[in-house]
Amino acid sequence: MVHAQRTITGVVSEADGTPMIGASIMVKGTTTGTVTDLDGSFEISVDADAEALIISYNGFTPREVELGASTVLNV
Repeated sequence: MVHAQRTITGVVSEADGTPMIGASIMVKGTTTGTVTDLDGSFEISVDADAEALIISYNGFTPREVELGASTVLNV
């Protein structure tokens, strides 16, 4: 069975706006993931029914971000 996919893009940054290079972005409940680039940007394809992303970075508490209908996230 083929699942419908959607692409989620976004930027992960610190409170002061500094990009978080190499932050891990995982689709909750799967092994699908990616990492942020030099600008803190990422792009990931997820199943249309994916509920959340888990964002983690050394020294920070992992954060769960619900997807809803959004395709652009700035965390």
